[in-house]
Amino acid sequence: MARIIVVDPFDYVVFGGTGDLARRKLFPALYHRDFDNQLPETARIIGVARRDETTESYRADVEDAIRASLPEGDIDGEALGRFLSRVVYVRADGTSDDGWDELSRVLDERRECIRVFYLATASNLFGPICHRIKSHGLITDKTRLVLEKPIGHDLESSRAINEAVGQDFPEDRIYRIDHYLGKETVQNLMALRFANVLFEPLWNAAHIDHVQITVAETLGLAERARYYDQAGALRDMVQNHMLQMLCLVAMEPPTCIWADAVRDEKLKVLRALKPIAGRAASNVTVRGQYRAGAADGHAVPGYQQELGPGTPTSQTETFVALKLEIDNWRWAGTPFYLRTGKRLPSRVSEIVVTFRPIPHSIFSRDAGPVVPNRLVIRLQPDEGIKLWLMIKDRGPGGMRLRNVPLDMTFREAFGQRNPDAYERLLLDVVRGNQTLFMRRDEVEAAWRWIDPILEAWDANKEGVKPYTAGSWGPSASIALIERDGRTWYEEDS
Repeated sequence: MARIIVVDPFDYVVFGGTGDLARRKLFPALYHRDFDNQLPETARIIGVARRDETTESYRADVEDAIRASLPEGDIDGEALGRFLSRVVYVRADGTSDDGWDELSRVLDERRECIRVFYLATASNLFGPICHRIKSHGLITDKTRLVLEKPIGHDLESSRAINEAVGQDFPEDRIYRIDHYLGKETVQNLMALRFANVLFEPLWNAAHIDHVQITVAETLGLAERARYYDQAGALRDMVQNHMLQMLCLVAMEPPTCIWADAVRDEKLKVLRALKPIAGRAASNVTVRGQYRAGAADGHAVPGYQQELGPGTPTSQTETFVALKLEIDNWRWAGTPFYLRTGKRLPSRVSEIVVTFRPIPHSIFSRDAGPVVPNRLVIRLQPDEGIKLWLMIKDRGPGGMRLRNVPLDMTFREAFGQRNPDAYERLLLDVVRGNQTLFMRRDEVEAAWRWIDPILEAWDANKEGVKPYTAGSWGPSASIALIERDGRTWYEEDS
């Protein structure tokens, strides 16, 4: 059983408290932590938004959101009632001083406890909200600030936002959240590498042939059409989630598990990424956009149709595949292949580390092929780790080889519900632990590498390649990896 440690008393102030993120992720995550008795008796959750609500009506909305987001078996009436009693609503505007006096009054009741401001808003509001937090005297010695991605849409805008926020909050108070870093399997990647003698001696270009990172979604635009059409898959997924996963795979061992020691090593990986710019982008990147097809067994419209009638033809990519190289001693010559997209055949996020073939096989051809070992780290669904090994098949009749996995599915191994990433990250803020949060220089280093790709796409004017919804993206993404003599990993391959 996991050890439950109650955190210190806190006020969690959620700007954008009526928004989709708060309803689908933040409140269900905090409810689960309350259900497991990890919240102190005096903890409060304060929703802030412009909507005209009372605390009573807001609590009803929060209850509806929790019931809609969680399985019925996860809802406990007593625990839900306790959680809702913690919820307070304040009507305030992040772009004006309207309502801030009331927020000050509510918070001034408890200046001694930890105070977290979670900005679940558009990033252009981060600076104005932070300025008002400071000007209204709401920053205490125990105040922390959480910034939700995306932080800007390119390096210039990211710098501007970080500068604006930094005028009111020092870097050691700022928590830039990427929920992928809170996933159990992502953290287990660090344990796997640095808590075992088995893998680290092999974790280099001499023994690893290549690495694949896939983040696939079956969903289309849903409620995110306006945001997504301005962002696209490269900004939405690669710049943050996927580059962060790559950093954890590729980084050098940190001196300790402290936040800055880990983030220093991740930053080195981002700075060592070989630039992709100009005509070279056509050789190592593929961008696509889904057309009408089928997903989850149902016919679905294409991306352009989901944008709605009368919308100008969009060149926004819903799929990206890239071949990356890291210019350092550990990884020189080992490619990293990344792909992500919407309306793909299955929902899966995983890291696949393929080791080099054995130098010589002692077995006869009748024994069958000797397949290189693979380590598969699955983030969702069914979080777990598989190590594919060659063994002798059962039965008499000589040596026959078979490729089978050593399988550790977390749910089966630990026999309990696997906490959501937000559950861990929200309370890490209360604990003051920044290890799983991005530092400013990390965010800007990622944008510095991403921007030339976006510029090359604009300059090359090749346009997005179509793919049918329910497929694994444009055929060019298959060619991207297969011309190197490799293939994309699939579960049964």
